[in-house]
Amino acid sequence: MSGSLIGALGVAVLFLLLVLRMPVGIAMLLVGFCGTWALNGLQSAYATMANEAYVMASYYELIVIPLFVLLGNVASVSGMSRDLYAAAYAWIGPVRGGLATATILGCSGFAALSGSSVASAATMGGVALPEMKRYGYDPRLATGAVAAGGTLGILIPPSTGFVIYAILTEESIGRLFMAGVLPGILLTLLFVATVIWLTQRNPKLGPPGPPADAGARRRSLLQAAPMLGIILGTIGGIYLGIFTPVEASGIGAFLACLVAMARRSLDRKRIEEVLLATVRTSSMCFLILIGAHVFSPFLALTHIPDILGSALLGLELNRYLILGLILVVYILLGTFLEGFAMLVLTLPIVFPIITALGFDPIWFGVLVVITLEMGLISPPVGVNVFVVKALAEDVPMRTVFEGILPFWIAMAVCLILLILFPEIALMLPRSMLG
Repeated sequence: MSGSLIGALGVAVLFLLLVLRMPVGIAMLLVGFCGTWALNGLQSAYATMANEAYVMASYYELIVIPLFVLLGNVASVSGMSRDLYAAAYAWIGPVRGGLATATILGCSGFAALSGSSVASAATMGGVALPEMKRYGYDPRLATGAVAAGGTLGILIPPSTGFVIYAILTEESIGRLFMAGVLPGILLTLLFVATVIWLTQRNPKLGPPGPPADAGARRRSLLQAAPMLGIILGTIGGIYLGIFTPVEASGIGAFLACLVAMARRSLDRKRIEEVLLATVRTSSMCFLILIGAHVFSPFLALTHIPDILGSALLGLELNRYLILGLILVVYILLGTFLEGFAMLVLTLPIVFPIITALGFDPIWFGVLVVITLEMGLISPPVGVNVFVVKALAEDVPMRTVFEGILPFWIAMAVCLILLILFPEIALMLPRSMLG
């Protein structure tokens, strides 16, 4: 049996295991190990698995994952995320659709701490959905705003999606973080514009909330100041070259813990919850990365990436047409594959094609992360959709997807703008100090 045939069989088995709901990391470990065994022998398979597991577990830059996850968990448990929503709510809640807009802005702020889309949707949804229900918001707008706003967690830095992309492609984590800032702001503004457009067409979707006086606005802003300070400090420090992403993650987590202790919002039970949640999320990410680094050498041995790359480049199509085809495939895969699984499965094949076409790998990383975001709210998997559905049990799934559609279109517009104007993503990385 030829190497390419074994490779095709391995990929098919991997997809079958994922359909059967086997954890992504375990599935890739199993297929990668057995495939390397079939091609290079048992000793080579053992050596690959042992070496890659050790390399990933001891990779210094990966410290950012548990530290940023810890930061987000502490912010959530201590109430800092609720403070951010309260500040946005006090300032713009009284306008039509203001609660939905406040939810999106709150999600973008929490995303800049947690780096997790699911955490953003779950945390902000738990705060925002009851409020929007109380003030008579249409369930479509309410659930759509939470689900879409939550996706900002893997675009606005720190982002676990960017960390995994950087590890798999050997790109700079810091530059990827900076590349996500302006596109994250752009997508947030597009979401806000979507809310304004929807409520202008149908005012009943989002009636205005109660007005807040100047004193209440100032107090809400003061209450949210610690969280805003941590966000600006960590991201600004990376941009200015004051510290690395790893150092920024440590500083951010330390400051979040300090604020939580100053508020006396961390008792023994909550500390245990925070630490367990951090270990679970970090372990999942590490297992995925270890599995990817066992599966990738197997894929390289089969020469499938080379064959597909040569075939695609041999078509002599316009490079932007090839890019468009790749992004469409990513969007389609996102409808049934979990985002991180999609990254580790496709990048060994796609990334050499992108570099051969002369595209900037940092810019492509931003495009890929946005397609992952689109997958998070696309049927039938749509992880964020199920998070929101769990929070709004009385809302039918069809209603949730109807509410998400306008925000999905806003994501597509953002993707097109980034393709037309790459500098939106590249301006900050190119101007970084250090």
